[in-house]
Amino acid sequence: MASVCSLQRALARNALSARASWLATTTRRAASSVEIIEREKKYGALNYEPIPVALCRGEGVFVYDMEGKRYFDFLSGYSAVNQGHRHPKIIRALKEQADRITLTSRAFYNDALGEFEEFATKLFGYDRLLPMNTGVEAADTAIKLARRWAYDVKQVPSSIAAVSASTDPESYGGFGPFVPNFLNIPFNDVDALERACSDPDVAAFMVEPIQGENGVIIPSDGYLRKVREICTRNKVLFIADEIQTGLGRTGKWLACHHDGVRPDIVVLGKALSGGVMPISAALADDEVMLNIKPGQHGSTFGGSPIASRVAITSLKVIEEEGLCENAAKLGKVLSSELSKLDASIVTTVRGRGLLFACVIKPHKDVDAWKVCLRLRDNGLLAKPCHDDIIRLAPPLVITKEQLHEAAGIIQKTINSFVQ
Repeated sequence: MASVCSLQRALARNALSARASWLATTTRRAASSVEIIEREKKYGALNYEPIPVALCRGEGVFVYDMEGKRYFDFLSGYSAVNQGHRHPKIIRALKEQADRITLTSRAFYNDALGEFEEFATKLFGYDRLLPMNTGVEAADTAIKLARRWAYDVKQVPSSIAAVSASTDPESYGGFGPFVPNFLNIPFNDVDALERACSDPDVAAFMVEPIQGENGVIIPSDGYLRKVREICTRNKVLFIADEIQTGLGRTGKWLACHHDGVRPDIVVLGKALSGGVMPISAALADDEVMLNIKPGQHGSTFGGSPIASRVAITSLKVIEEEGLCENAAKLGKVLSSELSKLDASIVTTVRGRGLLFACVIKPHKDVDAWKVCLRLRDNGLLAKPCHDDIIRLAPPLVITKEQLHEAAGIIQKTINSFVQ
């Protein structure tokens, strides 16, 4: 028995020694970009195809790879870091709240959520806010609110869900069966919307004011005003998905504000946290929001003290630093610079504020992916939306001088493909 115990102790010591050695190795030497990429490919799910660059630090409009190379970030975490990477005010709020209390769950009140709700509802002009975490959760929340409103207020007979609402085969292919009673309306088609909303059982119409993932598709002037009119006339809720287009990205607090319309439900996310954690929310008035009763919808982390403090600070940064105004002003500069790109490579440039897309003319040796790889080599990171579209969306804190430098990189890169 004594020898067995000794053997067990020896094995335990060896295991601890091996683990200590492994920990020392992983902490002593920083992995290379190649090692980082290969590790993720080996152990992670392959649901993304990232640009091959491994980032370890960010500051303002710049990110840095494992070897210390600096890049302009022209994706901004899909517009989650509108305020720039590691904005000091947001990081301070995060750390200070982390030193007090991070999570209470919604089983109890906390001293930060009500302040967040009051600040955001007054800022956007709605009665109430329902906090969630990811953008998808907030979109599902909006759908749930709309269905509850339809049953309780519109009296639709009783007979969620981002995938069911998608028109992108890459998003919905192979994921059926889908949530029932979703009808896809072609974007920017008011006649199709009018026909659909004439059905008295339609609860809501949900739309991105500018289609981001589809390649920064901007609707016709007045489209959202017509959406508002059709929804009001048919007693259908107008839901604006402002997860990517909101919070200053297009030069106004909400992209809907360009058409001067007020949706019934607004969905926010991404930059609501300044990029430091998942925070999202749905905004609506009492007529919609109060149809959800206790126990009918919930989230453990939504509305946590730490999320609430971060969200308040993130909104204040946009307001106090004039980031909406900066996006509008520098968006004109970026538009002018992109319009100079060689038309044999870039066939179309479109955008609003600091959300732009360049359409790449397919050639034998040119596509959006190859252009993004060369942009990376030249010190700027962007990501294709599809095979022929590159989205350009720098942090809203970018300066005019930085924007001109970045535009020079884009110009140099495009010119390198010209035959």
